[in-house]
Amino acid sequence: MPKVFNEVIDLGDGRTISLETGKLAKQAHGSVVVQMGKTMLLCTVVSNYKQSDVDFLPLTVDYREKFASAGKYPGGFFKREARPSDAEVLTMRLVDRVLRPLFPKDYHAETQVMIQLMSHDEDVMPDALAGLAASAAIQLSDLPFETAISEARVARVNGEFVINPNRAQLAESDIDMMIGASADSVMMVEGEMDEISEEEMADAIKFAHEAIKVQCAAQVKLAEAFGKKATREYADAEENEELATRVNDVVYQKCYDIAKKGTSKSERSEAFAAVKEELIATFSEEETEEFGALIGKYFNKSQKNAVRELTLSEGLRLDGRKTTDIRPIWCEVDYLPSTHGSSIFTRGETQALATVTLGTSRDANIIDSPTTEGEERFYLHYNFPPFCTGEARPLRGTSRREVGHGNLAQRALKGMVPDDCPYTVRVVSEVLESNGSSSMATVCAGTMALMDAGVQMTKPVSGIAMGLISDGDRYAVLSDILGDEDHLGDMDFKVTGTEDGITACQMDIKVKGLSYEILVNALKQARDGRLHILGKITDTIATPNTDVKSHSPKMVTRRIPNEFIGALIGPGGKVIQEMQKETGCTIVINEDPVTEEGIVEILGTGSEGIDTVMAKIDSLLFKPTKGETYKVKVIKMLDFGAVVEYLDAPGNEVLLHVSELAWERTENVSDVVNMGDEFEVKYFGVDPKTRKEKVSRKALLEKPEGYVARPPRDNNRGRDNRGRDNRRDDRKPREERKGS
Repeated sequence: MPKVFNEVIDLGDGRTISLETGKLAKQAHGSVVVQMGKTMLLCTVVSNYKQSDVDFLPLTVDYREKFASAGKYPGGFFKREARPSDAEVLTMRLVDRVLRPLFPKDYHAETQVMIQLMSHDEDVMPDALAGLAASAAIQLSDLPFETAISEARVARVNGEFVINPNRAQLAESDIDMMIGASADSVMMVEGEMDEISEEEMADAIKFAHEAIKVQCAAQVKLAEAFGKKATREYADAEENEELATRVNDVVYQKCYDIAKKGTSKSERSEAFAAVKEELIATFSEEETEEFGALIGKYFNKSQKNAVRELTLSEGLRLDGRKTTDIRPIWCEVDYLPSTHGSSIFTRGETQALATVTLGTSRDANIIDSPTTEGEERFYLHYNFPPFCTGEARPLRGTSRREVGHGNLAQRALKGMVPDDCPYTVRVVSEVLESNGSSSMATVCAGTMALMDAGVQMTKPVSGIAMGLISDGDRYAVLSDILGDEDHLGDMDFKVTGTEDGITACQMDIKVKGLSYEILVNALKQARDGRLHILGKITDTIATPNTDVKSHSPKMVTRRIPNEFIGALIGPGGKVIQEMQKETGCTIVINEDPVTEEGIVEILGTGSEGIDTVMAKIDSLLFKPTKGETYKVKVIKMLDFGAVVEYLDAPGNEVLLHVSELAWERTENVSDVVNMGDEFEVKYFGVDPKTRKEKVSRKALLEKPEGYVARPPRDNNRGRDNRGRDNRRDDRKPREERKGS
């Protein structure tokens, strides 16, 4: 039995998280099992000892949830885990964004961090433990890594903050945020909120950070007990301070002057490229061959420093704006004639075209994973094609970036789609141009497209991407950042919300020890920018359209008792299929287990078809009331009466007996009524003798003058007082009667 090392983290409310190493996956460079309740994650890290021939860290963070962990089989034909789900991809991104900045800039060895859910507990959400597992595995390895980190989910339930809540608590919470941090600094924030204030958001981050400090300390303690390995040696990237100074002397001021001109993206790119060409021309052919890569590296560094200094010293930006300025915005709705809703949102050189499609519950996004089963009735997809940045590159399916940005926009908007919206709603954002936060453009375009489609949003939502540049003593918060400012800055944070508060956020913080004062100030500046953008949206479309478009499907929902579902469907689905074919409507029936009712969704473009289906349902549910009068129509003639149909409930038939046609004796039914005749009858309920429903026409007619009712039949006639038949005494014996 191998020697096993453990460390326990007390969450302070009776729950604990344990870290274990030494038992599993010992050939990995670092491995750890993280357990909370019955949830167990195995995380391993391996990094090649040879540097890769690239100028970046080829880091792969992979997170997978094994179906066996929850005692389930994978869905579909092939019973094997396949491509990662969106939820798994989102967890990978959360971990990657915190780990990547902590590796040395010159460390370029192929590195894999693999996190696997091996056992699942319904009360423990595993994604909140993934960052802790990744960092703990790295701490147990010899990889060069700056400091331990961890991630924690924070929720607020009944006004109280909770770390790593269970699903029931999260359902009641008005905050769902994931925080990634080291012991010293917050590095990543992502989540959704119910219109909270900037101060409340900062308080939630602080609360999570305190818990993360404890988790980081536990990792360090486990590594020390295990025997922390010496950090591996690797070939440092070549540096040449003399060359760096030479490059800076040539290009710094030129880059500063170009940045100060406030030109467009293409003009800046051409100008910076020209400066780089001039720089290279100052080197001999031998020097260029020897220092080529370093020349480019130092040029980029000088360019970055020049742009940052311009902002810090003069408050100016690459495109000429001041720090709080928002780029010009124009919007349009109802651009695409055949979609259920559409809009264009253009801000500077970023443009998103959003569409909305309305459907039934059958169109819901089904989620079937080891940890989650359910469906989404509102979902958003984000597409980022190469042409939007003027590039041509391979198309390899949906990228992790597209999944992440789409999820952020979905979380921003979903809280404003009312719970009683009868439709399944799909929003798709096509990014057509990108130079600074296409995800926030997606939020704005999505809001307008939803209102254009007639979805009754509670409030419109806008979003803005903010940046930060700081040198330790000075700082500048940038509203509505460009793509270059995202790359050159110290923080990229995206904030969405209504006029009343924040609905979602995503932050990546690249500087250590960012004060909460700066964070709150940045969030308040973001609010001003968000409200400015919101004003542009509402100038274009102030409120949702009162109804869906003429070519859009209209949705009517009807509840029926469960016992009528079978009749509505019909044998083998015959009834419902014929109705759909006849009316052109889509009819979906679901059962509500709580109320034990059937929920019938009727989706159709024309009101006539919907009315026909509703009439069929009304007919199915029709129950006449005893003593009431109803208008009927004769649909069948019989010797002993007429079959009539209730005009208010087609398909509901009842026998009108010949004796109830008129007060006079009726020999032939056709003497009184004929096929197609319409008249009123009175409903008497179920006749206790015949056990059949009884209606009467004559009950509504006046009795003829002198009418005498026939005496009721005496069922005891011919019987003695003991009930015996006394009529046989003077009759012939049975045998003789048979003969005669």
